[in-house]
Amino acid sequence: MHNETKNVLLYEEKNRVAIVTLNRPEQHNALSKSLLNKLDLILEKIKNDKNIKSVVIFGKGPSFCSGHDLKEMRKTTNKNEHKFLFELCSRVMTSIIKLPKPVIAGVQGTATAAGCQLVASCDLAIASNNSKFSTPGVNIGLFCSTPMVALSRNVSRKHAMEMLLLGDLIDTKKAVEIGLINRSVSMESLQKETLDLAYKIASKSSTILSIG
Repeated sequence: MHNETKNVLLYEEKNRVAIVTLNRPEQHNALSKSLLNKLDLILEKIKNDKNIKSVVIFGKGPSFCSGHDLKEMRKTTNKNEHKFLFELCSRVMTSIIKLPKPVIAGVQGTATAAGCQLVASCDLAIASNNSKFSTPGVNIGLFCSTPMVALSRNVSRKHAMEMLLLGDLIDTKKAVEIGLINRSVSMESLQKETLDLAYKIASKSSTILSIG
């Protein structure tokens, strides 16, 4: 348990780029309380670090992010605990949107529910061509109300509602078409393409980037 809490998030800096990696591969990078806490802290650090000019978020393992950790949530029936968790998640997503540095999602595998929200909250997104996206809450009796906000800010209302009402997985071709991601690349080149974009952005003026 100690290692799980300690290593749920990996962080490094390279060429003025902050590289954040969700590191719960066996849980498909589900957003546990400890992972959200670490994200919250690291985003605050990045915001105040003048040396960092752009940010990349990757996911370790077969999935980018499967959304909230439902297994962890089922361990308690305390509504205040659940409320705290959702508020923490909302704060993390808002921090990404408000960060005065561009944030790029490098997506592999699936990004579902709050994981799809995470992709939508980033300024840019590149996905490997095997990636899939969905807001599947409707299939398990939980409408994806919170992911709906970020999703509808990225794609048109009708495309957003189609994802939210059907809960089906969409592929990268459809995700590019509706504006959820910028482009699709091969799995082998995902990391390089995402980092190259981040490095290119990091070469620009910080003042201009923050205005943007």
